[in-house]
Parts: sequence; structure tokens; C-alpha cells
Amino acid sequence: MWVTSPGRLPSVTETTRSTSPPDPSPASADALSPTGAELDTLRRRTTAVLVASQVLGGFGVAVGIALAALLAAEVSGSAGLSGLAMTASVLGTAVLSLPLAALMARRGRRPGLVLGYLIGAVGGAVVVLASVLGSFPLLLAGMTVFGAGSSANLQARFAAADLAPPARRGRAIAAVMWATTLGAVLGPNIAAPAGRTAAALDERIPVTAGPFLWAAAIFLLAAGTVQVLLRPDPLLTARKLAEAASPGTQTPGGRSLRAGLAAVSASARARLALVTLAVSHTVMVGIMVMTPIDLDHHGAGIELIGLVISGHVAGMYAFSPLMGRLADRIGRLALIFSAFALLAVAAALAGTAHGHHGQTAAGLFLLGLGWSAGLVGGSTLLTDSVPQAGRAAAQGLSDLVMNASAAIGGAVAGLVVAQAGYGWLNALGAALLLPAALLALRTALGARRT
Repeated sequence: MWVTSPGRLPSVTETTRSTSPPDPSPASADALSPTGAELDTLRRRTTAVLVASQVLGGFGVAVGIALAALLAAEVSGSAGLSGLAMTASVLGTAVLSLPLAALMARRGRRPGLVLGYLIGAVGGAVVVLASVLGSFPLLLAGMTVFGAGSSANLQARFAAADLAPPARRGRAIAAVMWATTLGAVLGPNIAAPAGRTAAALDERIPVTAGPFLWAAAIFLLAAGTVQVLLRPDPLLTARKLAEAASPGTQTPGGRSLRAGLAAVSASARARLALVTLAVSHTVMVGIMVMTPIDLDHHGAGIELIGLVISGHVAGMYAFSPLMGRLADRIGRLALIFSAFALLAVAAALAGTAHGHHGQTAAGLFLLGLGWSAGLVGGSTLLTDSVPQAGRAAAQGLSDLVMNASAAIGGAVAGLVVAQAGYGWLNALGAALLLPAALLALRTALGARRT
């Protein structure tokens, strides 16, 4: 309970109690107006809870998707269809991101994050059932629902930025992203043991499907952590603080796709942020999803594939604190240019490896590093460029666009590899970066003129 002290604004609860009848809104009881040291304490507590949930969520996502392409190839009987498993997961992340963001806009971050993890757990169970039945359509349906876990993980980065001051938003987003490192790096390495333990429970469960059983249980634990500990809600609290800073202003009711589009279209920097997120994610997913297949074709075993993917995931998350610091110190645009350069080098390395596993591993590591720079730079720029009133809707739109684009990229990736090869896939990924880099340059030049 916040204690009123001289020189600070009373909390929303105190003000309501003394001047107005109780607010029946479910959100009203879940927001406070802390100031000074109380706000610093709340920021640290919120970050700690998000870090804990991200460790679990990252572990759940990574342990599941590590062998997703191989599972899809086994169930479908076609390597050309193997990329559809990851595509379905990314598509699910895209489709579910907007309703989850809409729920957060109405009720706060906690209900949306909890629901995302619960839906992801259901998806993991469906994937296991599909593998037992040998049904590829059911497998794709399960992977689609499983994508909700990724959506919750991604939107948690915006929860970290809700209470952060503008000068530290990059570091706040990066801190929560970094928390994913432990689970995300360990996940692919224990995928094979997880598969064997699940197969030991029921011999009908393939080794490549067992990790999804683990993922479902981990998502349930993440949901419980957020439900119990993420109080007060950071988004609702941030809104109360904004209202206290500008009395008389109210958050508009429009929190739909249209509201997100309006908020992004009004700012050139927000549009660049959206393009950066979409292109970075599409290039990363398209190349990453087909790398296990390429490694398998060149004689790599499951353990080596797990190590390469672990290195890639380490590049995605382990250096995010550095990316956050760079976003706050050298600027969002400079970090975005760095992201495009890293992704281009990664595509060149991976695309010319031709069975040299060390070179492939180096390319995948840089691919993750470039993605990290793009996600931190783009997410921070988007948060900066959109007013508080439309921020949640714009953030939901960004995750919808980036994951829908990546879903298309993942689907195309399997066809490109099947028809032209892994090298051409990397070349096409690099080509996608050029128009995005030109847009970033145009935005930077426009900012200088003004």
C-alpha cells in the first residue's frame, strides 16, 4: 500500500476514496500513481517479475521450436513442407498479437500476458497430439496456437517500457529481452533429452515432439508467475501517471487496428520503426527456420544442430543490454543501421558456408545479433514516436506486421530451399534489407533538415 507523504501526489486509490464514488472498472483497482522513490521501487519490481516470466517463456518457446522443422518433416514426409511448422507458429504470433494487445489496452498488461502463455500451453499439447496421430494439418494448427507464447514474450518488452523514462527506454526493453537468454539458449540443447523423456512416458510420442510437452508445462508456470506477481499493472499505472502530469487529458477509447494504424501513419519515425521490425524479423526467421534442414543435409546431428541454434539464440538475446545502451546513447537510427549491416553479413556467411558448420554457426550468431539490434532499435523508436494514448494499439500493430511478414518469409523459405537452395535463400534475405536501409537513410536525412 502506498503511503501519502508531504510533497507528493496522492495515489489514485486515495483520490478516489476521498473525492468520488468507487470506479467499477476492473482496471481501476490495478493502477497506482506512485512518485519519486516509490516509482523507482515499482520499476525495479516490475522489471524483476518480467525478467522471471521471460526466462520461463523463452525456455518454453526455444525448447519447442528447436526441432519443429524436423518434426514437420517427419509428420508430413516432405522436407519442402518442413518450414511450414515455424511459419504456422510465427503466423499464430502475428494473428494473436493484436487481440492480446487489445486486451492489454483495455485491461492492462497482466491479463494479456497470462492469456498468451495459457494459449501457448494449449498449442504445445495439440502439437504432441498431432504427432501421435500423424496429422500434419493438426500439427500446423497446434503450432499456430503455440505462437501465442511467443506473442506474450514479445509484448513483455513493451511492458518493460511502460514505466521507463524516455532516456532509458532502450535499456528497459533490452533488460527484459536479455532475460530470455537463459531459457532460450538452454532450450535447444535440452530438446533431445526432453524428447527422450517424453517418449519414455509414452512410446507413441516421437522424440522430436517431446519438447512441446515440456513447453506446455513451462508456459503454465510463466502464466502463474505473471498472474500472481505483476501487480500493480505497469500499463495502467503509466496511464495514471500521464493523466496526473496532464490533467484533463484522457486516453481515447480507440485501441483497435485502426487506432494503431492512425498512430503509426502520423509519424515518419514510427513508420520506419514498423518497417525495421518487419524486415529484421522476416530475414531472421526465413534463414533460421531452414538452417537445421541445411545442416541435416550436410551431415550434422541433432546435438550439433542444437548447438548452432543455441548460438543463434544467444546472439538474439545475450547482447540485448548492449543494444539497449547503444539505443539510448548513439540513438535509435544509428542502431537500426547497425542492425541492417549485421544481418547482411550474416546472410553472406551462412549462404556461402556449403557444409562448413563453423561458418554456418558464425552466420547464425550474427543473424541473431542483427535481429537484436533491429528489435531493440525498432521497438524503442516506435515507443518514442507514438503518444501514450495510442501506444498499446501501435505496439500490437507492430507485432502483427512483423510476425505476419515473417510468417510469409518462413513459408517462402521452404520453397526457395527446395527449388533453389539454401544459398539463394540467404541472398534473397540480404536483398530485403536494401529498401529498408534506404528508408532509414531518408528518415535520418529528413530529421536533419528539420
